[in-house]
Amino acid sequence: MSSQVGDGSSQVGDRSGPVGDGSGPVGDASGGGRYRREDVARAAGVKVRNLRYYQERGLLPPPRREGRIAWYSDDHLTRLRLISDLLGRGYTVNGIAELLNAWEEGGGLSQLLGLEREMTRDWVQEEPVTLTRAELRELFGPTATAADTRRAAELGYVTVDGELVTYPSRRLLEATLALVRQGVPLTEILDAGEFVQAQAAALADRFVGLFRLHVIGAEGLELLSATRIQHITAAVTALRPVAGEVVATEFARAMARRVDAEVAELLRTEQ
Repeated sequence: MSSQVGDGSSQVGDRSGPVGDGSGPVGDASGGGRYRREDVARAAGVKVRNLRYYQERGLLPPPRREGRIAWYSDDHLTRLRLISDLLGRGYTVNGIAELLNAWEEGGGLSQLLGLEREMTRDWVQEEPVTLTRAELRELFGPTATAADTRRAAELGYVTVDGELVTYPSRRLLEATLALVRQGVPLTEILDAGEFVQAQAAALADRFVGLFRLHVIGAEGLELLSATRIQHITAAVTALRPVAGEVVATEFARAMARRVDAEVAELLRTEQ
């Protein structure tokens, strides 16, 4: 698939997908993810050697094997993220094992893992685009520099692997191209992007704080019953689109006010 951008003089190519050999998560017959050992560890942000350790300590079920390949599932990934979260909050491995056992005996672990999946999925739905450096230069023209690419990588807008540059978001790539073609320097676009990232992080902190305080409550997840976890999961499902809608609406309102003021100022200048 290709997308037309800007004035139609160039196209973002159809070489979408992350850089790599394609050995990452793939779909299984039931629609769930399947991960090789290295891929599930990377997705969960843990070291590969921790997988065996967690299995030995009873924190992580063994993977399903097909011949010599060990396949991990979305449930493994969810549990690994939960373990990392509990470790980060000061729990010991033994304490986490006891907590998981208690949840399992009480029937609440499946709901808890479902809550974790519901809270983390679908926030980002982007189509990545991979280009060669030569294709990138053709798209952006002579104004784009190697320094711009390095800064874009630092901000998380691109990943670089040799001669390949991957944009995780086709939409952000197209927005950047549209601005460049209207004469906005790429350096200033990156400045604006850094500002937007900081503001977005502050908004995310505010929304998460509200949810933690008023939906989850002060008791945290450790003491929640299976019924309460089920209620919170339903709340996550209902509230997920709200944050985006609020931000988009308020930004549109602010832009309308700002553009009206700018037009009025231009009209006064012409008089």
